Amino acid sequence: MSIVPFDQREGVIWMNGEFVPWKDAKVHVLTHGLHYGSAVFEGERAYGGEVFKLTEHTQRLFDSAEMLDMKIPFTVAEIDAATRETLKRQGFTDAYVRPIAWRGSEMMGVSGQSNKINVAIAIWQWPSYFDPAQLEKGIRLDIAEFRRPDPMTAPSKAKAVGLYMICTISKHKAERKGYADAMMLDWRGRVAECTGANIFFVKNGEIHTPTPDCFLDGITRRTVIGLAQKRQIKVIERAIMPEELAGFEQCFIVGTAAEVTPVGEIGPYKFTVGDVSRMLRTDYLNEVQPKKKAA
Repeated sequence: MSIVPFDQREGVIWMNGEFVPWKDAKVHVLTHGLHYGSAVFEGERAYGGEVFKLTEHTQRLFDSAEMLDMKIPFTVAEIDAATRETLKRQGFTDAYVRPIAWRGSEMMGVSGQSNKINVAIAIWQWPSYFDPAQLEKGIRLDIAEFRRPDPMTAPSKAKAVGLYMICTISKHKAERKGYADAMMLDWRGRVAECTGANIFFVKNGEIHTPTPDCFLDGITRRTVIGLAQKRQIKVIERAIMPEELAGFEQCFIVGTAAEVTPVGEIGPYKFTVGDVSRMLRTDYLNEVQPKKKAA
């Protein structure tokens, strides 16, 4: 299947307060964000013409920027408005939304205090993150070699581009082995997350999920926990060791791109796609749809 490269697509991208033709939204090769990873981003989805939990995502973009000592030269409300207008101009109702903020090219070196903070918002149509045919039996996960770092060594609460380097490497290795993704441990050897999604396990009707003390407490993660609690399902956040996987019955991962995706296998461990996984996937897909306003 032929895929149009992302720099050759049609439409517009919002960039520093202006709408520019998609193909003209460029940065210089000596951009600080490219050389030193000084950039933060968000992953959002629009359903039925509305971005799910838009302001929460935008606020997290600002919080991430602050952790990287970057001050975004717009307000949260301005970025929200720009996102909605970009979605409208692209003409999509269901789409993926990618805001990003980065240091420019005014200075080149580790220090970039005089660099302009740039912001862009791109929106495109993106189908299911994983093969829909795999959802019935659950996707297969490898166990990554790289681990999520100690929070004392990296700003783990920021959605920063540099933190995804080991995710890309781990996902590449997993895909070469025939897996859909990889589960990562943290620096202590505990279960952490996948390369771009949080992870949940089910045992005896209860849900267990790792405490997000060195990785993102995802917006989708919090949404799914809320949906489970509405169903009177107990959710336990705790340290989970990899050897415990043998005792869990179900597993699923959640994220803006992944939504709620059942897992059938993690390395040598097998899981069934059970009622809890299916129910929460359905509940989540219902939750993200825009609510009809009363007359």
